[in-house]
Amino acid sequence: MARPSVRWVKGLAGTLVGLMKSTVEPVEGNKVKLTIEVDGEAFEREVDAAFKRIAREVRIPGFRPGKAPRKLIEARIGVEAARGDAIEHAVPRYYSEAIREHDVDVIAAPEYDLTSTVEDAHLAFEAVVEVRPTVNPAGYQSLRVTIDRPDVTEDEITAQLDRLRDAYAQLEPVERAAAEGDTVLMDIVGSRDGEPLEGLAADGYLYEVGSGSIVPELDEQLTGASAGAELEFTADHPVEDEDPVDFKVSVTEVREKTLPDLDDDFAAEVSEFETLDELRDDLRARFAPIKRSQAILQVRNNTADALAELVDDEPPAALVDQDVQNRLNDFLGRLQAQGISPEQYLAGIEGGPQGFLDELRAGATRAVKANLALRAIVAEQEIDVTDEELDAQFELIAMRSGDKVSRVRKEFERSGQVSALRSEMRNQRALEWLIERVELVDEDGNAVDRSLLEPPTDDDGSTEDAE
Repeated sequence: MARPSVRWVKGLAGTLVGLMKSTVEPVEGNKVKLTIEVDGEAFEREVDAAFKRIAREVRIPGFRPGKAPRKLIEARIGVEAARGDAIEHAVPRYYSEAIREHDVDVIAAPEYDLTSTVEDAHLAFEAVVEVRPTVNPAGYQSLRVTIDRPDVTEDEITAQLDRLRDAYAQLEPVERAAAEGDTVLMDIVGSRDGEPLEGLAADGYLYEVGSGSIVPELDEQLTGASAGAELEFTADHPVEDEDPVDFKVSVTEVREKTLPDLDDDFAAEVSEFETLDELRDDLRARFAPIKRSQAILQVRNNTADALAELVDDEPPAALVDQDVQNRLNDFLGRLQAQGISPEQYLAGIEGGPQGFLDELRAGATRAVKANLALRAIVAEQEIDVTDEELDAQFELIAMRSGDKVSRVRKEFERSGQVSALRSEMRNQRALEWLIERVELVDEDGNAVDRSLLEPPTDDDGSTEDAE
């Protein structure tokens, strides 16, 4: 069966509006009450449709399902049953139309209260529903946002060079006790009841003191130990949650890490460059776009977080719950794509399942507050989205989904999501408007030059970050 056209659906909506009267008034809390009345003629058509539905279920001798006349069915079940069925089907439909007519931004399911009866010729009911609240993010035009500096510092270049030196370090034997950072050559056996345990026995094993890669007690024992030392101690198994393990360690040699000199010869050895200055310049050129991208993301996220801090009221639980569910669905999808079960992930994080959910809810609460604040900015600054921009968004969605633009647009119209999409686009525009105006500082409170967030340009005007 062909799907009804958008024009047909809009025509039906207009017909429903003409057959009903509705009003909206605020009630206690963040809710409104819609009072809706459908006239007798329109409701009678709903009752007739109910009889047709019932006819498909009721067996009348001599008639095929759905073919028995209304009078016969009415005589068998009574008109009240059909009126009850008509009410059940009509109330949600007329409620939805009233919501659209009055542009009510609902965020939860309504509570219905029927004010007419099955004996009445008309239909009348009330619907109380929670709506999206309005907030006042006072001070949003003077936000101060802290980010990491987007430029590459000399300390960062030096730190990277130190990591390279450490990777190319030599281990030289020394005639002294081991200290943190030294490497010892040792034989180690972990046993329980005199039986060596698999994975805890090795000869000629090189171990960096202070790394904590086996058990903490090993680092304590090795610190101050010299070649020839025989060490015995008991510690928990590094993996299993069972009885303690008895360790025996024989230290063969203590070795000190010797770093290569930081000079041109080192640069030539570890890279394709002949001088240390060239290596520094290359590191800076490679780190710059990474730091810039990280800073841009921080500006966006930290601005949204700072905006959320301006909202004092607790957001509606319905909005937070929905955001939590969306985040959870996205998270579970990513775990599934990586072949990791939720149980495996939760077993390895601090705080366990409850800590994970608490963190998820905290993030959802911030996001909802920021969303409400952005809506307030949209209204105050009269930020809007044109039909052309909405069409461009449909084209972008179609390109990403591999579908036709016309099909994407019709699906949004059919599901009533065009308004939500336009609202989200307004919010994004409000966030961009705000980002252009926030004060950016680093962790020391120093102003960040916004030009550092822009990719450098070549002489021909193209950006160096461009592909």
